[in-house]
Amino acid sequence: MENVSNSRPVSARALPALMRPVLRSAVPVVAIALTVSSAIVAKKLGGKPPLLASVNTPAAVELPAEVSPASFVAEAEVVAPVEIAAEAADQAEPAVEAELDPASRALASDASVRWFDGRPVRPVRIMTMEVTAYSPDAKSCGRSADGQTATLHSVATNGFALVAADPTVLKYGSMLTVPGYDKDRIVPVLDCGSAIKGRRLDVIFPTDAQAMAWGRKTLKVVVWEYADGKPALNPRRQR
Repeated sequence: MENVSNSRPVSARALPALMRPVLRSAVPVVAIALTVSSAIVAKKLGGKPPLLASVNTPAAVELPAEVSPASFVAEAEVVAPVEIAAEAADQAEPAVEAELDPASRALASDASVRWFDGRPVRPVRIMTMEVTAYSPDAKSCGRSADGQTATLHSVATNGFALVAADPTVLKYGSMLTVPGYDKDRIVPVLDCGSAIKGRRLDVIFPTDAQAMAWGRKTLKVVVWEYADGKPALNPRRQR
């Protein structure tokens, strides 16, 4: 036997309309419950702010100007080298002054004494000479222009300042001052020439133009000798 009910099932569309009165009545209850809960929590915390609010982000720490990194760099650049230099000066050994022997002291006080090749020299005589000039090229030396003097020295010896002479009048290695040549400094006799005989000299210049500009002159030439009592060196062996 079938059970027949007179009631009809509620459709899905009708559910929202039925729940609206229930929700309206539940909202005040929920609001009251939240208010009471908040009051209870606040009372237990004693009015303290929430934990998240009490955590503050630390502010950026600024270095004072006197201890800024830039000041350390500047101080290192300026002060450190001075301190190192001072320490080096303190550790430096005192200079040792060389004492002159009586002979050297006498030479040093003699106004007529000059120095050549690291040795003291003094004038011994004056000779009147006819002085010409040459250059170390084929125009002056012809086939013998090989860049060497008769004593096998380079023509550039003594900074291109040397003299050719007659070895029977002035032997090789003699020291002369020729007025107007090489700023009147002492120059050595290291060469000779087929046309340089007797009281004749030939001074060297790097170029033919300079030699031609010198021309031909008659001059009083000073002859020098070593004043230290030691023998003169053989110019053919000294290079």
